[in-house]
Amino acid sequence: MHTVWKGAISFGLVHVPVKMFSATEDKDISMKLIHRVCGSNVSYIRKCPTCEVEVEWDDIVKGYEYEKGRYVLFEKDELEQLSGEATKTINILDFVALEEIDPIYFQKTYYLSPDQAGGNAYNLLLEAMRQSGRIGIAKVSIRSKSSLAAIRIIGDCLAMETIFYPDEIRSVNQVPGLPDAVNVNEKELAMARMLIEQLSTPFEPAKYTDDYRARLMDLIQHKIAGEEVSVAPEAQKTNVLDLMAALQASLEAVKLPPNAPGGLDTSTAGAGAPAAAGQPAAADGGEVVAKVKKPRAPRKTKKEDTVS
Repeated sequence: MHTVWKGAISFGLVHVPVKMFSATEDKDISMKLIHRVCGSNVSYIRKCPTCEVEVEWDDIVKGYEYEKGRYVLFEKDELEQLSGEATKTINILDFVALEEIDPIYFQKTYYLSPDQAGGNAYNLLLEAMRQSGRIGIAKVSIRSKSSLAAIRIIGDCLAMETIFYPDEIRSVNQVPGLPDAVNVNEKELAMARMLIEQLSTPFEPAKYTDDYRARLMDLIQHKIAGEEVSVAPEAQKTNVLDLMAALQASLEAVKLPPNAPGGLDTSTAGAGAPAAAGQPAAADGGEVVAKVKKPRAPRKTKKEDTVS
């Protein structure tokens, strides 16, 4: 793993030197922007509209526009000093229970490993947190951005989750169209709860895969091989007008007839409603169909920065 940050965890007067590593990686398939006419990569140029010249990174500074067309400028070291990044410290402010934090606050996860001669202090903090059942809430600055962070344990490793500040979380009161009151049919509610129970299972992350990425890679391989490719469109979902019929069809799809022992008698509910109204739409997306064509060698292009 590549070290993305070096510093220390501080709680009380205890100082724990650590290295930071990204715990996740983006596996989106990266694509370049290509000029359809000639097949060349489209490049981005940092150009000053006033001087009409290409600008090098060394000649670029950050600025805040306080009036239209007027900026106050900041050098890199000014922002680092302002954010406290120069101290390179993850300062733990409080210890709290993990379940008290709503998932909406979490941003990105990093692994922390002991650095230099910090192994003893690292192990002490890890074991003390494990036995207390608490996680640390800290402040940290990374790349001139100040963040709240949660320090917790994953396996035998300390991990840091950057989290949003409270004023960065939008209130649900801003969401349009929310109902003034929640009123549901009791029989429909019972069936919905039964459906949730039948679909409930222990969380096994390995069983979830990125179907879109797999289909796209398959399509890429067909195109490299020079095959003529067509993609079958995904079946459109049907608007469900009869909610009870949809619930009943969903229960049948998970192999639990509503009238089975322990089930709910729905023989009179939604009578006469077409079964198709509640059939779940296919979720596996379009199917890639390839017809063999004479292979052609891939065109060589210059190496450019990729655009995700």
